[in-house]
Amino acid sequence: MSLSDPLGDMLTRIRNGQRARQSRIVSPASRLRSDVLEVLKREGYIRAWRSEQVRPGVSMLDIELKYSEGEPAIKEITRVSKPGRRVYTKIKELQKFYNGLGISILSTPSGVMSDNEARAANVGGEVLCRVF
Repeated sequence: MSLSDPLGDMLTRIRNGQRARQSRIVSPASRLRSDVLEVLKREGYIRAWRSEQVRPGVSMLDIELKYSEGEPAIKEITRVSKPGRRVYTKIKELQKFYNGLGISILSTPSGVMSDNEARAANVGGEVLCRVF
């Protein structure tokens, strides 16, 4: 099965899993997906994640979703830069999401990081997604 947007697929699995009130979801593994999950964990949007090898050469990501008093920690998660339209930004032009209550996840030359970390490092890059 070929996917044109693997990161978008993972974000949709997270969105659908939280709407269905699932505690865990599974997604195919890649380095970009792992980096995005690490940012989500650092920012407190998911509990944990781990990579499991299903068979030689095939890994899956087991993602533990986070809920607060029965409500999902992630209220909105949207893909910004898509395969058909890449969105790049300078750090000075990056706007705060929901007045700073949400985060943007960027792929920068220094690695995948949240908008706050990118501002501290003073680096811009591709805006992968936004989370609130």
